[in-house]
Amino acid sequence: MDLSQEKLADLAGLHRTYVSSVERKRRNISIDNMERLAEALGLQVADLLQRSCE
Repeated sequence: MDLSQEKLADLAGLHRTYVSSVERKRRNISIDNMERLAEALGLQVADLLQRSCE
């Protein structure tokens, strides 16, 4: 999926700088916001966790 941080943030109802800081591992993410990102990407939270461990 080819999404900008800005578009992903918009789809998830989050701020672009928040998404950027999570991606750069500068900020811890809550399970609620992880769920919002997963939903915006059409995934389950477990999919996000699995991908980060591979």
